[in-house]
Amino acid sequence: MAKNKINRIPIYAVIFTVVLKLLFLLTHYIQEDAFITWRVAQNLLDYGVIGFNGETKISASTTHLYVFVSYLFNLIFGKEYFIEPLLVFNSILFTIGTLFLANLTLKNPWHKAIFIFLIGILPPGVKISILGMEYGILFFLEMALLYYGFSKGKRWALIFLPVLIMFTRIDTVIFLGIVFMVDVFWNRKMKWNYVFGGILGLLSVLSFNWLYFGELVNNTIVAKKLLYEHNFTFEQNLNYFLVSFGNFWGMLKLPGNFNPVTVIVLIFELLCFIYLVRQREKRNYFLWMIFIFGWAKQIIFLSQKSLFDWYYWVPQLLLFVPVLIFVLEQKERRNLWLSLLVVFYIVPMLAFQTVHAIATGNGEWNYRRGIGLFLDAFEKDKKQWILLEPAGYIPYFSGLKTIDEVGLVDKQIQTEVKKDKAHYWINTVKNRRPKYLLSYKNLFQGNDALYYQTHYKLMKEFRIKDNLKSDHPILEKIYHLKPSGTDYNLYIKID
Repeated sequence: MAKNKINRIPIYAVIFTVVLKLLFLLTHYIQEDAFITWRVAQNLLDYGVIGFNGETKISASTTHLYVFVSYLFNLIFGKEYFIEPLLVFNSILFTIGTLFLANLTLKNPWHKAIFIFLIGILPPGVKISILGMEYGILFFLEMALLYYGFSKGKRWALIFLPVLIMFTRIDTVIFLGIVFMVDVFWNRKMKWNYVFGGILGLLSVLSFNWLYFGELVNNTIVAKKLLYEHNFTFEQNLNYFLVSFGNFWGMLKLPGNFNPVTVIVLIFELLCFIYLVRQREKRNYFLWMIFIFGWAKQIIFLSQKSLFDWYYWVPQLLLFVPVLIFVLEQKERRNLWLSLLVVFYIVPMLAFQTVHAIATGNGEWNYRRGIGLFLDAFEKDKKQWILLEPAGYIPYFSGLKTIDEVGLVDKQIQTEVKKDKAHYWINTVKNRRPKYLLSYKNLFQGNDALYYQTHYKLMKEFRIKDNLKSDHPILEKIYHLKPSGTDYNLYIKID
């Protein structure tokens, strides 16, 4: 009986960690792109079409599976009340995923419990749980594949889970491929059920894209590549990589080209990994999988200049796993090691993430959402168009049809980029004539000022400095410490 109680400790850690992290919901820190996925889900609910603007089909979201999950939550809880239940669901799935990972790499129930809690309160663990993106589901599925498919040898997991993983994000082919290569190298034979599951997953998502959208890869990938592609020299690419490495490889962003925290943590991660794999434990099988994947994912995405935080959350956590295992399994002075880790890394990271979440939540939920609500109240005709960037909060809360600068939610702007990348914005305005323009810049200055002055008038200025206020002095200090948001000018068509 006592042994059963001890074995339940990791389950209690899952519950405790989830409940504790729910406090972050109070910050209203939700990633902009989550609202793109949720609008796609609501478009499916309203029009029966996976799209963003009415009956036009477009893969505006990076994830198909999460669109369907969001659709179900909208259906069950309603458009007004689905967000909090969905965020709780994401947090639960992610934390169960950390339980799977703990079971793969640790034996002692108390070590597992501490591991689950500590990895859950690191910045990527918090963001995966509460920012509304698809990574809670993805982390759960990937760790479930390792646990049930490669540890327990369940055939259903090897066949079925790769399909769900690929439908969550198509770039998970990196994870599935690394797992396959490590498994073949380790066991000197192939798991044919897994090969079949991988092929089935790839064929399923590509076939779905082609048959439904008429494209092999998601529109989001095509749009970003088209707009952000640059012809850099090797030296420029290398410099770009090194600058990005400092901010995306580790968990702490610092201004400048060099991030000493990232370098120190990277070296410690490597040393801990080498120390652990030299012990020749069964778990090395999984440590090699997650560590090689972490490196591969980071290097591939950094080299492709994919500078979006969420691409790096899972690798950041998996690369830190050896550090936690190393500290927890110290036979001598374990408490000292653990205390040093908590005091000098975990707590500062948690404090950093708390401040970041409060400040960014204010800039996103209170400020950018406020612009959307202003437009929603002002413009009752939801068939009117707005041209802006980004396509998250403001289109979601305004309900207006949307053209985004990148072309994530509207393909026609990609045609303008291909024709004349330098002038695609003004050409889009002239050809599409949207009723509203929301710009970072003053459109009444510059080469095209006369056109804008003739056809549009300045309707309202939105300034982030006006949003850095609170009745709570501590919150106001945090807002000023890290102001989050962008100044906007809203223009309305006059002819």
